[in-house]
Amino acid sequence: MTEPARIRGGIATGVGSWPGVDPREAAATIVGELGDLPHLVELPNRGAGADLIGRVSALLVDLRFDTTTRGYRLAPRPGAVSRRAHDLLRADLDALEEAWESAGLSGSGQVIKVQVAGPLTLAAQVELPGGHRVLTDSGAVRDLSESLVEGLAQHVAEVRKRLGAQVVLQLDEPSLPAVLDGSLRGVSVLNTVRALPEPEALAVLDSVITGQPAPVLVHSCAELPALALLRRSAAAAVGFDLATIGTRELDEIGEILEAGKQLVLGVVPTVAPATSVTWRDVAEPGVRLVDRLGFGRRTLAERVAVSPVCGLAGAGLEWSRRALRLVDEVARAYAEEPEELSLS
Repeated sequence: MTEPARIRGGIATGVGSWPGVDPREAAATIVGELGDLPHLVELPNRGAGADLIGRVSALLVDLRFDTTTRGYRLAPRPGAVSRRAHDLLRADLDALEEAWESAGLSGSGQVIKVQVAGPLTLAAQVELPGGHRVLTDSGAVRDLSESLVEGLAQHVAEVRKRLGAQVVLQLDEPSLPAVLDGSLRGVSVLNTVRALPEPEALAVLDSVITGQPAPVLVHSCAELPALALLRRSAAAAVGFDLATIGTRELDEIGEILEAGKQLVLGVVPTVAPATSVTWRDVAEPGVRLVDRLGFGRRTLAERVAVSPVCGLAGAGLEWSRRALRLVDEVARAYAEEPEELSLS
């Protein structure tokens, strides 16, 4: 019997985006380098409909996007953007299926991860036809979330069927802190976007999480990820940039682990650092984290996966491949010999 999909500890994965515009080359690289948890690649350098927000237009049910000078807005009927997003997603799925077959994984039950912008980031970044953010209209937020629930469930089912794989769903919520603290700009200085109270935000996020036939990882590249809310969410795992964590956030991370959730720690930078780094350099912060929290080192093998800190679309191809090798080396060290890792 195939083991149900889950986010395991001691493995490496990617966040989502990748440099370049060739879906077949990207899929082959990701499937080849991230054997434990590869993902459906995003290639935002292809333009409108391929980025984090525009891609969602291919997944929503009975809703679609058009472009504005500021980004995307809800549109009354399918247009060029929604058609392009759909065509690009089809090409990406075809490329992934081809790479999956070439690797001998078809029907294996291997776990694959798919990513999509979460409901709060969508509500923050997509406009209503009148120019205001969706977030300013509670009815529109509900409609968008319900459409996303249905579209994602269909997407997960299609990937599962096409690959013969187990699926993990990642919701990207980089705008979550801005949603909660009210720092989003309105259409003018006189139109502000109110801070969304945490209970309302949590209800929106959980409505999407609990509506999925797959375990959900919520990831945030924000400088101060909203750990308190994510701890209370229905997510199976929480991912963030480890470099953003200070002493004040330690208690929240400990409570996330105590709540039974997994961690996906972003440990490798998205651009090449000025000086050369080794896997030990990027492994050390995770070791220090569990030590400071008072958890045993086996936590790294059982409850912690690793990734780059965010998507790699803005990095060069050489560093992106190096980043994947680094997270794979760190994951193997966490899985095989966490007690033996020494700190400098």
